[in-house]
Amino acid sequence: MANKKILMLVGDYVEDYDAMVPFQALEMVGHQVDAVCPGKKAGETVRTAIHDFEGEQTYSEKPGHNFQINASFEEVKAEAYDALVLPGGRAPEYLRTNEKVLEMVRHFMNAGKPVASLCHGTQLLTAAGVVKGRSISTYPGVGPEVTMAGGKYVDVEMTGAHVDGNLVTAPTWLAHPAYLAKFLQVLEQGEQEKAAKA
Repeated sequence: MANKKILMLVGDYVEDYDAMVPFQALEMVGHQVDAVCPGKKAGETVRTAIHDFEGEQTYSEKPGHNFQINASFEEVKAEAYDALVLPGGRAPEYLRTNEKVLEMVRHFMNAGKPVASLCHGTQLLTAAGVVKGRSISTYPGVGPEVTMAGGKYVDVEMTGAHVDGNLVTAPTWLAHPAYLAKFLQVLEQGEQEKAAKA
C-alpha cells in the first residue's frame, strides 16, 4: 500500500490513547500523520486526558501526557489529505463549535475519503451533519446524538469496530486493534478503487 497523508484533529483534553496510539501506529506502517489543533502551531502541545473504566457508571478521567502537534491548523488544507482521524475525549465537545473544523470533516465525508472516528470523535460527525443514513459505533453515551442526527447507532463490544463504506468507528480505545486494522483495510480499499478508475 502506498503511503497516505492523514490528518488528525485534536484539541486540549483529547483522550490520551485515542490520539497517541493511532498517531504512532499509522506512522509506524509508513503513513504521514499531521496532528492539528485550532489556534495552535506545529511544535505546541495539547493536554490529554486518560479515560478509564473502573466500575463506576461512567468512565473516570485522569491527567494524561502532553501531546505535541506536528502541523499548524491554519496552514493545512483538507484537500491535500487522503484520510481523516477523529480521536475522542473531551476535545470534540468544543472543537465542534469551530466551523473550519466542521468544514474539514464535511470535506472528507462528502468526498468519500477514509475517516476513522473513535469514541466522542463522533460528536464532530454529528455536528458536521454528515451521519444521516450512516451506521456508526461510538461510546454509548454519544449514541443518542447519532440517532438525533439521522444516523443508526450500532452497539458493538467495547473491543469491536464497525465499517460503513469509508467510515470506520469504534466505541473506545479498547477497540484499537480492531479499529486500526479496519481503518488500514479501508485505506487500502480506497487505493484499489482509485487505481481501478485510472
